[in-house]
Amino acid sequence: MGVQPPHILLVTFPAQGHINPALQLAKRLVAMGAHVTFATSQGARRRMSKTGTNYPKGLYFASFDDGSEHGFRPSDDIDHYFSELWRVGSKSLADLICQGPKKGGPFTCVVYSNLVPWVAKVARQLNLPSTLLWNQSPALLDIFYYYFNGYGDTIKKNINDPSFSLKLPGLPPLESRDLPSFLNPRNTHAFALPVNKEHIEVLDEETNPKVLVNTFDALECEALNSIGKFKLVGVGPLIPSAFLDGRDPTDTSFGGDLFQDSKDYTEWLNSKPESSVIYISFGSISVVSKPQKEEMARALLDTGRPFLWVIRTDGGEEKEEDKLSCREELEKQGRIVPWCSQVEVLSHPSIGCFVTHCGWNSTFESLASGVPVVAFPQWTDQLTNAKMVEAVWETGVRVSANKAGIVEGEEIEKCLELIMGGGERGKEMRKNAKKWKDLARESSIEGGSSYHNLHAFVNEIGGGLEPSSLDI
Repeated sequence: MGVQPPHILLVTFPAQGHINPALQLAKRLVAMGAHVTFATSQGARRRMSKTGTNYPKGLYFASFDDGSEHGFRPSDDIDHYFSELWRVGSKSLADLICQGPKKGGPFTCVVYSNLVPWVAKVARQLNLPSTLLWNQSPALLDIFYYYFNGYGDTIKKNINDPSFSLKLPGLPPLESRDLPSFLNPRNTHAFALPVNKEHIEVLDEETNPKVLVNTFDALECEALNSIGKFKLVGVGPLIPSAFLDGRDPTDTSFGGDLFQDSKDYTEWLNSKPESSVIYISFGSISVVSKPQKEEMARALLDTGRPFLWVIRTDGGEEKEEDKLSCREELEKQGRIVPWCSQVEVLSHPSIGCFVTHCGWNSTFESLASGVPVVAFPQWTDQLTNAKMVEAVWETGVRVSANKAGIVEGEEIEKCLELIMGGGERGKEMRKNAKKWKDLARESSIEGGSSYHNLHAFVNEIGGGLEPSSLDI
């Protein structure tokens, strides 16, 4: 009689940037012999079900109530949403666990993503072990750890001093503009610091805590080993197999792409020369002001280069007051779309540069795809990611804003030409991007560091399972 496969309850915060990597982790766990029940909020689960993606055998789905089922939207009051998520979600998740899974046998352990540390407390109350899936850079976890362990007062006192520099174990020297915006006393998001403090406290209460991180060892070895009491292990890049190790060429979708649109931009990309197109996207949350978009438009026109620009619309047509003054001229030179499959675009040979807000998923996808970037950070972890891109991995250049906080067209054009032009620095960034792309792929294949780390995790919770023949 064979060993009973472990059954992992994987709980993720209901946002696209959390669902996408968590779903890829779920597929890989299943491929290694585990059963996985993927749980997110009821609203996010409904949106996922509309994508019609085929999921592997052994992957099941469940949902919990996050308090937003009665007309309340997180965007109405994000701080109130987080308090309700903790209050309502805790009870709903406990009920889900106590009722037991309909398929896959009893739960063996719980894996949970950023922003839902209360999941670990629910698991502990029900005598289930839990593991954090940190879907940001390990550098962010390091910074939050040290902020709450001896460096908080120094950071709060100096974070608005442009000359301030901070050296933390395992990280490069960080200036004020490199630190997460949530550490700034001017931060208006009250939920952010308490949630991250709770993550640290939960880990502190565990014996030999392990954290799964969406990165790979070669990229961030020092950051992964910065906190001696936490074992951080790289299990990324958590992107579809077709764009990484190629083990399953049919796996091209996250399944968490909740805002799909037509892909007629693909034919347009096919018509462009190699490395000629500028790709611009600021993710699924960041809001770019009208003046900033106008400066971006001017820079793109001045380069004369083809571009693919994602400008999100709020469920419909772009508002009249948000429309660009030079839209007609822009559309003669490039394409403007409300959505695209980002990993597919970044993997396209015509893409030569990525203008990004530097959210971790976008930053990491650019590394895994070998595309150099113009780093255009705005808030939260984006500031630290931009630092790593420019100063550590050397795969891009970071823009500088004027006193009003706007990055002017001339600055954007200068950064674009630095990468897209034929200069030595641009060549070096493209060379580095290729190096990290190759290392990302090496980490994911059988025997690679991320494959090994994840296989060890499954063995640890499942008693020595061998990878199954299930496809990812």
